[in-house]
Amino acid sequence: MTPQRHIEGRCLCGAVTVKATVTNPIVRACHCDMCRRHTSSMFMSLATDGEIDVQGPFQTFQSSEWAERGFCSQCGSTLWYGTTHDGVRNLSAGLFDDAAGAPLKLEFFADAAPKGYALAGDHRKMTTVETLALFAPEDDA
Repeated sequence: MTPQRHIEGRCLCGAVTVKATVTNPIVRACHCDMCRRHTSSMFMSLATDGEIDVQGPFQTFQSSEWAERGFCSQCGSTLWYGTTHDGVRNLSAGLFDDAAGAPLKLEFFADAAPKGYALAGDHRKMTTVETLALFAPEDDA
């Protein structure tokens, strides 16, 4: 069994600090329109386990009916993408040195990525249809 380890990160100015627990950390990239507008690139998130402790001056912006974006209110660093129905926060991989040593394992909306944003590797690349089916399955009723 892989042991859990605690990681600590911070925003660009250092005013916001983040502590999290990871067991098998992975990095995920999202190429959706909102992530690209929010970060001017793809949003790279780090999968964490359990509790996340965020300290410092942050704000949130509700970017859709079911999601929010967290950012440092001093320097504007992207802190997380979160789902409002369950409070899950997908932390920005850039908050942590070397993205906590996690490998890139998954791309969401890979078919929507601008041509210049191609990422190397043999990780899973989900299309828009696959991503929407995962996060927003249609009601069969």
